[in-house]
Amino acid sequence: MHNIIESSLFTLKKSKVLLNKLSNEELSNSSVSPYYSSIGSHIRHIYDFYDCSCNLNHEGIIDLTSRKRDLSVEVCCDSAMGYLNQILERLSVLKDKINERIIVIDDLGSGKIKINYTYEALLAQANSHTIHHYAIIGYILDRLNIEIEDNNFGYNPTTPNSRINFK
Repeated sequence: MHNIIESSLFTLKKSKVLLNKLSNEELSNSSVSPYYSSIGSHIRHIYDFYDCSCNLNHEGIIDLTSRKRDLSVEVCCDSAMGYLNQILERLSVLKDKINERIIVIDDLGSGKIKINYTYEALLAQANSHTIHHYAIIGYILDRLNIEIEDNNFGYNPTTPNSRINFK
């Protein structure tokens, strides 16, 4: 059985294909309505979530509201790839901590709150969050007429996909 670290690494590595395909101009293009967000802004947002997830303080707290928000990641494929590689390296060393209980600080719309978690639960949330943003990136790619060689990019594995023959 695969574990959450392997799943997270697998999902995150899908963005390597994307970053290797895009130019900096395509990464930062924010011309697609209705939200006018760029592929790069979604990539940075995904990576920031994982970066925060790796920042456990000495009190056992992770603050998801304290993100880097390095804007160079939104406009430069090399910066995005460097950030991704740092995260992949940091994730791979979390194997021994996966079942640790932690406290996560987040703002779910009514101010910061503390939530009891395990690393495993936080990484499962991060993985689903990533797939969700990949789906949004998929819409942007379509509108920009950019194709990538991953027919499942942005699809949650549990979502029926008409492109796959289920038997």
